[in-house]
Amino acid sequence: MFTTPARLFRVLAIAEAITWTLLISALILRAVGQPSVLVTIAGGIHGFVFLAYGATAVLLAFHQRWHAGVAAATIPSAIVPYATIPVEIWLHRSGRLEGQWRLTETDDPRDRTWYDRTMRWFLHRPWVLAVLIAVAIIAIFSILLLIGPPGGR
Repeated sequence: MFTTPARLFRVLAIAEAITWTLLISALILRAVGQPSVLVTIAGGIHGFVFLAYGATAVLLAFHQRWHAGVAAATIPSAIVPYATIPVEIWLHRSGRLEGQWRLTETDDPRDRTWYDRTMRWFLHRPWVLAVLIAVAIIAIFSILLLIGPPGGR
């Protein structure tokens, strides 16, 4: 399913937009008298996907060797409703999502950096990477749940 960095990023960009729709719909339903629990559920789903998108953006910023400006535009794009879709289109059209996962070292001196070696190690063990990212997302998500929703109750 995630055979390329572009595929992984596209799936999460679309999922982020879908969860925005869920959250906005739940907010509208609450405003017209439906139970507040809908916002809690949609907000939880959106929050989890939001964090997964952010983690993926960071992963791809390193893997694809994006400049800081590209990463700075991509990572927070999940904050603005539906912004992940045009950002994904921009990254795709500008070639920033091209290529396969870099699983082997090449003659490029950048392939010898500590984070490229670490990235290759994790890419050869995708289950370890997935578990590590999931644990980080769950930890951040749990902390945010303990803090409570934006604006309090």
